[in-house]
Amino acid sequence: MMGVSERLQFFAKLFKVDENPEAGMWLLYFTILLLAVVVYNLGFARKLPIIKNVIIYALLAFGCTILTFFGAFLPVAEGLLIAVLVLGAYKVRLHQAKKNEQM
Repeated sequence: MMGVSERLQFFAKLFKVDENPEAGMWLLYFTILLLAVVVYNLGFARKLPIIKNVIIYALLAFGCTILTFFGAFLPVAEGLLIAVLVLGAYKVRLHQAKKNEQM
C-alpha cells in the first residue's frame, strides 16, 4: 500500500508537506499563487483600472487557496509551470516576429 509521502507531487515533496504540513502548505500556496500570477500576466492580462486589478488578484489569491489543497496530490503547480514555459516561449517568439517585421 502506498503511503502519503509516495503520493505527493513534486512541489509538495520539495516543500516536505508530509513532514511539516503548515510551512509546506504555505510554500506550496505561494508557489501556486506566483505561477498563477505569471500565467495570468503572460496570457490574459489587459490594461485595467486599479480597482478591477485588485478584484482580479483577490479572486486569483482565493482560487489559489483552493488549488493548494489539490496541489499536494494533483500536479497543479507542475501544470502551471508548464503553462509559464509555453506562454513565455510564445511571448518571446511573438516579440521576435514583431521585431523582424519592423526591419
